[in-house]
Amino acid sequence: MQANIFNRSLEKLLGAASITLDGKKPWDIRVHDPRLYRKAILQGNLGLGESYMDGWWDCDDLEELFYRLLTADVERRLFTFCGAAGSLAGALFNLQRPSRAFTVGKRHYDAGNNLFKAMLDPLMMYSCAYWNGATSLEKAQENKLRLVFDKLGIKPGMKVLDIGCGWGGAAKLAAEEYGAEVVGITISKEQVLYAEELCRGYNAQIRFMDYRNLEGTYDRIYSIGMLEHVGHKNYRTFFETARRCLKPDGRLLVQTIGGNEPASCTDPWISRYIFPNSMIPSASQIAPAFEGRFVLEDWHVFSFDYTLTLRAWHRNITHRWPELKNAYDNRFYRMWRYYLLSCAAGFRARSIQLWQVLLTPTGIRGEYRVPRDPAVTEMFRDRGNDLARLLRMPEQEHGRPPESP
Repeated sequence: MQANIFNRSLEKLLGAASITLDGKKPWDIRVHDPRLYRKAILQGNLGLGESYMDGWWDCDDLEELFYRLLTADVERRLFTFCGAAGSLAGALFNLQRPSRAFTVGKRHYDAGNNLFKAMLDPLMMYSCAYWNGATSLEKAQENKLRLVFDKLGIKPGMKVLDIGCGWGGAAKLAAEEYGAEVVGITISKEQVLYAEELCRGYNAQIRFMDYRNLEGTYDRIYSIGMLEHVGHKNYRTFFETARRCLKPDGRLLVQTIGGNEPASCTDPWISRYIFPNSMIPSASQIAPAFEGRFVLEDWHVFSFDYTLTLRAWHRNITHRWPELKNAYDNRFYRMWRYYLLSCAAGFRARSIQLWQVLLTPTGIRGEYRVPRDPAVTEMFRDRGNDLARLLRMPEQEHGRPPESP
C-alpha cells in the first residue's frame, strides 16, 4: 500500500515534465528496483542520485531527463528534510570556514589526476570553456583563457595572482605566452604536484594554501571556478582579500557559476558526492560583497557554453573509461555521469548560469572596450597589425588623442 502511494506520487511529479516510469522515450526512467519510489519522494535529488548510483534505475538520455525536470520546476513541488536541513545549516553556520577549506580538495580534486587528465583538455582546465568559434574542447578552453587575459590586459612583467589555480594550465599560459610572473594557489595537494611539474621552467609558483592567507601585491588577479567554494558568509572576505592584494590600478576577474536566487547551501546530492561545502552565489550575494571595494567594469554571461563543456567532458570520460575502470568502480562511473549530465541540463535550462565579472579598484579611465571575441583580441595583440598600430599613434598622426592604456 505504502509503495503504491510513493509510486503514484512519483508518477505524478514526473508526469508534469512528460516523463514516464518504464516508458519508451529516451528520457523516460526504466525502474529496476521499486525502492526508488520511496527514496526519490522522501529525499528528492539526493535519493534520485543515490538510486541511480546503485543501479535502481536507468535512462537513455540523462541530460534530457534533467532538462525536463528543471524546466518543469519539479524540485520546487517536493519538500525534503535533507534539503531543508542543508539550507538551515548553511544559514546558521559558516560551512566554508578556514578549518573546512581543504575538504573539497581532499574529496574531489584529489580524486585522481588520471581521472581528470582523461576528462579535460591538455591544459587541464576544470571550468567552463568559451566556445565562440571553437569546435574542440582544447580550442574552447584556450579561448576562455585568452578572453580572461585580454580582459585583464596582462602584459609582460606583470605580477599575476591565480586564486584557485587548479592543475596550473592558466598559470602556465600566462607565464609562457603573456610574459607574466604568476603565483597560483590551490587547496588540492594532487593539483599542486601536477601544476608544479606543468609549470616547471616558467615564471610561475604554485602554493598549497587558503585564499584568506594571501599576502603581497599584484598587478592582476583572476579566479576561475573557485568562488563556488567560498560560501555566502565569506564573499566579503574574498573580495576584501583580493582588494588588499591588488594594486590601485589593477584588475580582478572572477569566473563563477551563478544562481538565479540567493541560497545558503548547494544541492544535497552535489554536496555529499561531488563538491562538499560548496554553494552557487547569486548576483544579489556577489554585488554587495564587492561594493565599496571595487568598480564593476563588466558582467559577461555565457551559460550555454558550460553545457557544451560538460558534454565534452562526458564524451571524454565515456571514451576513456576502459583505461580508468580498474581504478574506479561502476558506482563511481554512474555517479560521475549523473554529475556531468545533470549539470549540463542545469545550464541548458538556465537554472544555473556562468558569469565572468571584471572589477577594478577605482574604474578604468577613458574609453575601454571589453573583449568578447578571442579572434579579434588576438588581432590586437599582434604588434604588427595596422589597426593596433593606429590606436597607439600619437595625436598628431591621426587627428585624435591616443587611447588610454
